[in-house]
Amino acid sequence: MAVPTARAPEAIRPRPVFCVIEGVQASRAVAEDARRGRFTHCGLTLDLGVEPDWTGAGLPSDREWRIEWTKFYWGLDLARAFDETDDVGYLEAWERLVGSWIRAQPPDTETHVVGRRIQNWIYAWDAFARSPAFPGLVDGLPAAIARELGEQVAFLMAHLTPQRNHRTLELYALFVAALALPELDPDGDLLDFTMDALHANLRDDLWPDGVQRECSTHYHMLVLRSFLAARENARRFGLSFPPGYDERLGLACEFAMHAHRPDGAIPAISDSDTGSYADLLLLAADLLGREDLRWAATEGRSGRPPAVRHASFPWGGYHVQRSGWGDGERAFADERYLILDAGPVGDGGHGHYDALSVEIAADGAPLVLDPGRFTYAEEPAPNMRRWFKGTAAHNTVSVDGLDQTPYQRSKPRGRTAEARLVERGGTDGLDLLVAEVASPVYEVVHRRRVAFVADEYWLIEDLLAGWADHRYDLRYHLAPEAADACELAMEDGLATLTAPGLALVVGGAAEASLEPGWISPLYGVRTSAPVLLASAHGAGARFLSVVMPTPGAGAPHVRILSAEGGSVVEVTVSGWRDVVSLGDGLRTVELGPVRCTARVAWLREHSCDGWVLRMDPGGSVADGQAVALSRDPASSWLFASPG
Repeated sequence: MAVPTARAPEAIRPRPVFCVIEGVQASRAVAEDARRGRFTHCGLTLDLGVEPDWTGAGLPSDREWRIEWTKFYWGLDLARAFDETDDVGYLEAWERLVGSWIRAQPPDTETHVVGRRIQNWIYAWDAFARSPAFPGLVDGLPAAIARELGEQVAFLMAHLTPQRNHRTLELYALFVAALALPELDPDGDLLDFTMDALHANLRDDLWPDGVQRECSTHYHMLVLRSFLAARENARRFGLSFPPGYDERLGLACEFAMHAHRPDGAIPAISDSDTGSYADLLLLAADLLGREDLRWAATEGRSGRPPAVRHASFPWGGYHVQRSGWGDGERAFADERYLILDAGPVGDGGHGHYDALSVEIAADGAPLVLDPGRFTYAEEPAPNMRRWFKGTAAHNTVSVDGLDQTPYQRSKPRGRTAEARLVERGGTDGLDLLVAEVASPVYEVVHRRRVAFVADEYWLIEDLLAGWADHRYDLRYHLAPEAADACELAMEDGLATLTAPGLALVVGGAAEASLEPGWISPLYGVRTSAPVLLASAHGAGARFLSVVMPTPGAGAPHVRILSAEGGSVVEVTVSGWRDVVSLGDGLRTVELGPVRCTARVAWLREHSCDGWVLRMDPGGSVADGQAVALSRDPASSWLFASPG
């Protein structure tokens, strides 16, 4: 049945509210499709018409498609297209879609979907109404939408999720409804409740280091979006959240800033899509007066560089190494970046079995990636939910082909793998992360050392100690662009892989190969990508990886000089030679022209400039050697240079 075209003066219209996703939902292509009743979600497009069968349409088996469809995000794309073109057809499509949903009254069982729909109906209605060409809604529809929103608000209040990201978005939806349609909150009780509840949710769900308790980069950003939008709407309406709101919000923004790769996207860790949230950093910069956030949001075009390059978030277990913020010799996007996951699986069902996994980027592109999430569905076969969640889908070591935590589609049952940061130390030119994980599935303990050398490349040492024989599989998941451009060679006990912009050398493997994998940048979308697999057998194993960005250069020459009590690695490229010692404790080692006793030490020998040595605070140089010693006052690390 067609919607009548009669339009009357509106007695009901939402008050203007800040729409935090207005710039995200602004696709003309999405608007054109929605105008014709064509919808794309989760990598699948369906033609359902502008008055679809909301209850009986044949939809995919993955329920996430229906969930996304009934959130009405595409209403904002329609509103943007109407504002830009004055074409009333976009408005009529929204009216027919919303009107048909109201008439159908499909049952709601997912409260977070109700919350998103409340937000998106209000956002779109407000955006249409603010357009100069807006003729009003068809007669009777404003009252029908207001009644339906009232019923959805009442339903949501009666069924609020107790915690985590669903509660955040539900509370924010109620907050927006109270601001935009005061008719739904005549006494102001809903507004008071949501402001107090949002503050409590911010305090409870964001840990003291700012990381959201589900330990997913994607869900952290979605939650941050709601908290920032609430803060901006409160500012516009002259309201104030309780004391402490901005402080915890700032910590969440701190993690968001450091989590972003130099190319502007986030790593897709634990049920995550990738993508940029620079708009949130820019909003936070304005709200909180943070010029470092502005610098990160604008890739160094405005603001002030952040004071910290190497950041740790101990509650969430994320640790970042970064060569700079584009304020030195490299452009912002070309800086080197690594993030290590050494924290809990995460509260709820979004955690992957990825302890000690890393993601690495350099020169404007990701080189070693977390594959993302792809799907929450276990069917059809093969079970891709299990693949993307499993340990083998991450850049870490799996034991006997097992997951670190027993697989469940959603949240774990029983014990989970326990990861922790053992230590972090370093100085300019050398940052060291040491972390370990113990699994309830096997007795093996995995310790990983990540040394970021000269702000240029990484040494990653994996020590695995058990009492029974095992198979150990170390994997590095590469970018899809490397699929047809990888070369792998095995010689002198070293597996050497070269790919566009990357050289990866692994020692300690009995065998190495390339196996097929996938990268999922968005839910429901996956792209084939190669995986480097290096394997060893025995009661224990020691892998030593050199991960070097190589824009236009070949692989470095690598020699592993010692493995007793640690590793001594020589890395040579044109113009310089590094010798790096990563030890389990104090030990005496020969580093080129110097004999020293240290746990961690690095010597760089230039072809024309001599050499410099850096050691951990407990290090010393053998007596009788002509060297000059000094200490870094910031870190106490010892420097040695020719005397």
